[in-house]
Amino acid sequence: MNIQIITVGKLKEKYLVQGIAEYLKRLTAYAKVTIVEVPDEKAPEVLSDAEMKQVKDKEGVRILAKIPDDTHVIALAIDGKMKSSEEFAADLDKLATYGKSKVAFVIGGSLGLSESVLKRSDEQISFGRLTLPHQLMRLVLVEQVYRAFRIVRGEPYHK
Repeated sequence: MNIQIITVGKLKEKYLVQGIAEYLKRLTAYAKVTIVEVPDEKAPEVLSDAEMKQVKDKEGVRILAKIPDDTHVIALAIDGKMKSSEEFAADLDKLATYGKSKVAFVIGGSLGLSESVLKRSDEQISFGRLTLPHQLMRLVLVEQVYRAFRIVRGEPYHK
């Protein structure tokens, strides 16, 4: 399986970079996982609704440019469907079983995802009702992808 994680902005925090690198290394036994960073749109701290939409739209264009046509897109969205780790693992396994070998997870910037990205997505998932920094979400996602492969293969993984 080829998994692409498309994110907005550069990751600077060393501890997150190290954690993600560790899980990417572990994932090499299961899938080819790549992280694609698109530039975030510079914006002032306080924005009107129209300005927020404009920022998300510009980031959305950059995100969509990185998604190949034959890719199953899973957007991480606060209003997405919440799943247990076991459900997430089963869904990822089903994609592989039914020939969806290219999967892209999309993590938006601090303002979220544009409507165009949400429309392009085949599904939207949420990792809970908490608001997490989008940089931290990368680490949470790669850990859950790793956990999913371990679950599907019946390999031990701490709970």
